[in-house]
Amino acid sequence: MTGYATTERDISFTQYVDTLKQEATELGIDPTTVENAFQKAEFLQRSVSSDKQQPEFKMTLDTYIPRAVPEWKVKQAREAYKKHYKLLHKIGDEYGVQPSFIVALWGIETNFGRLTGRHYVISSLATMAYEGRREALFKKQLFAALTILEQGHISQDKFIGSWAGAMGQVQFMPTSYLNYAVDYDGDGKKDIWNTPADVFASAANYLKTEGWDSRHIWGRQVTIPDDFDTNLAGIKQQKSLAEWQALGVRRYEGQDLPNVDLQASIVIPDDKNGRVYLAYNNYKVLMHWNRSYYFATAVTYLSERIMSPKIVVE
Repeated sequence: MTGYATTERDISFTQYVDTLKQEATELGIDPTTVENAFQKAEFLQRSVSSDKQQPEFKMTLDTYIPRAVPEWKVKQAREAYKKHYKLLHKIGDEYGVQPSFIVALWGIETNFGRLTGRHYVISSLATMAYEGRREALFKKQLFAALTILEQGHISQDKFIGSWAGAMGQVQFMPTSYLNYAVDYDGDGKKDIWNTPADVFASAANYLKTEGWDSRHIWGRQVTIPDDFDTNLAGIKQQKSLAEWQALGVRRYEGQDLPNVDLQASIVIPDDKNGRVYLAYNNYKVLMHWNRSYYFATAVTYLSERIMSPKIVVE
């Protein structure tokens, strides 16, 4: 084990890892797995720096969306949808999730599996736990990562992810992996790193388990009146479409809201002068995946672009 810490701990990173190893074995994780997992673990200053990094300028949706979903990504998303059409629709039918959302999540998270991170997951999680700001969270993730190794789903040399420990082509944290990852091809391993079937099914299983409803869309962009009370906005506050209609909310083009018995929230990612959305339950599910209005909006935008114009598969 190598690496030196630059945080304000009273003990060294090496000493801290010894306490982690002891806790892991006390939790029942195989001692050999624990010892092997930490042999090449090292302190990653990159992880600490990335966690503390602040944006250089304030982003708005109007600047974020073109960066997150450029035209080349839309083109690649449509090509990926067409390439994996049969598999995506088989999984989509089984889990009740529209395939375009599976592809959109794949594209936003890792550029369709191309950018999955390059850090040893144990190093990332041990570093973040040692850094201390969210120690309990990252210790929980670390012990889950050791469980993944113990179960044999991935070899230690291929256990690679982001600086914060997110893994594979869908960037699951280890606890999400244990809760949602699927061995769709039946080879005994839940391979979200290299197997498209497992990647797609794991994403679909997450959405389904968190309450996805394929009968409805995610929501829509809307307009609000000048005197709209912004205290009513927020993903945790819901009203019926009829109630929002009575408060002056209209479709973006100006028409009345749909006459459908649905609960929805008003989402204002920036301010009243920016984009405003009427968010249905599926948008809330995307917020479970990543608690960012920008992330959820990018996924919904890419999903819509995948489906328009309609893709013809021969």
